[in-house]
Amino acid sequence: MTVYVFDSSAMIRYLDNEAGAGRVEQILSECVAMRAVGVLTAVQWGEIAGNTRQRFGETEEMRVVTNFPPSEITIVPVTAERAKIAADLKVDRKIPYADAFALGLAMESPENILVTADYGFKDVADLARIEFLPAK
Repeated sequence: MTVYVFDSSAMIRYLDNEAGAGRVEQILSECVAMRAVGVLTAVQWGEIAGNTRQRFGETEEMRVVTNFPPSEITIVPVTAERAKIAADLKVDRKIPYADAFALGLAMESPENILVTADYGFKDVADLARIEFLPAK
């Protein structure tokens, strides 16, 4: 079964109803129909919360934290092993540490697909299956 690993940029696009939001909604529908699984690392969840607070304030952050992610998405915890893999990716492939958690999760299985709006992942597209949302 396909596992969609969401990067925070994809979820922010979805929340903001920007380019690619329809594709994210389509993936979520696949998850509801149990044709796919959606996951988000705890690090990306924190990025979404922080981004929301920075742009819209504490009240909106609390609304998002209370109502998001949808039940179709599982938040995957950070483990010592995942933190080490992310650190190695950061150093070896020169990507931001938070992004490395999403990439590391996508690399855990060939069925996993990283969904992102961050074109910085182009430099590591050889490591995992990556679906890029449309540019704004």
